[in-house]
Amino acid sequence: MSIECDRVGGINLSQGVCDTPIPREVRNAARAAIESGPNTYTRYDGIDELRRAIATRLERHNRIKADPSSEIIVTSGSTGAFYCACMALLDPGDEVIVFEPFYGYHVNTLLAVDAVPVYVETTPPDWSFSLESLAAAMTPRTRGIMLCTPANPTGKVWSRAELETVAELAERHDLFVFTDEVYEHLVYDGAQHVSPATVARLRARTITMGSLSKTFSITGWRVGYLMADARWARMVGYMNDLVYVCAPAPLQVGVARGLDAVPDSYYTRLREEYLQKRNMLCSALREAGLPPFVPSGAYYVLADLSRIPGTNSKDRAMKLLELTGVATVPGESFYRRGCGETLARFCFAKTLDDLQSACQRIRGLA
Repeated sequence: MSIECDRVGGINLSQGVCDTPIPREVRNAARAAIESGPNTYTRYDGIDELRRAIATRLERHNRIKADPSSEIIVTSGSTGAFYCACMALLDPGDEVIVFEPFYGYHVNTLLAVDAVPVYVETTPPDWSFSLESLAAAMTPRTRGIMLCTPANPTGKVWSRAELETVAELAERHDLFVFTDEVYEHLVYDGAQHVSPATVARLRARTITMGSLSKTFSITGWRVGYLMADARWARMVGYMNDLVYVCAPAPLQVGVARGLDAVPDSYYTRLREEYLQKRNMLCSALREAGLPPFVPSGAYYVLADLSRIPGTNSKDRAMKLLELTGVATVPGESFYRRGCGETLARFCFAKTLDDLQSACQRIRGLA
């Protein structure tokens, strides 16, 4: 859709590229590191400075106490973290529970290592699931549960009560819990991000994955991290070395010093800006007759494109691009075959000018 958007000169609300500014502290630190070093390979688990900064951040923001020398691995983005975790901890044929709608990279990463995604449906508007459906998805081959909170594409923010439910099943079946928390600072309307590793029964079995890609608007830097019990972290680290060698060395420095220098007020301001953008986009979608499922977190909106002509979500997304010049992601990208055909995902991590222009075009459908 990004390619099609470029072809017609449209406004891209499809890919979550994050067009917002990089904090000055992060830019300056990376620039200085390029000039003075390091610019060579780092340790397989990342530079000491960044691992310590991540540990400090996890304790301050997530209430997770982690040992930076044995429980944290710097990775090539959170997608790299998940790929290496799957390579290290899963065998071919192992099953992993995935909640639908899902993020495509999660499912395709499982398939890439010959693991088997097993789907549990969540239902709008709050994207809830039944305990019965989760329990029914368990088999003797189940090895893990994949959580994304706040979730892409739904914006679901998992509650502590829901995580306790997951913990009970994970403990009973001796499962890993993989958690993608890259949108942790982007929660709205009083929602609170709860890191699954803070649930006592999940700490030793949770593989926490994150990055500053979305928070600092550095999606192209490919600097992420994984936090896990030392037994699992070292195994994942070896795979990280095998596949990626290391994340870019001077950019690791930029992220580390940004974590130390950026004040907590930055995260508050970022959340307020995204809340304004979410409300702006949802208002435009409602006026255009494309009802949105208002997200509690992240920076995406799933909307109902039933009124747009087409036999499936790809047809509707392409028609919307033709009519408005606004690109989205077809809903079928987040479901198994035959589902999500009336939905599309809109990204609001855009500059204010671009988002206002996109909203004006969308309102033109009314």
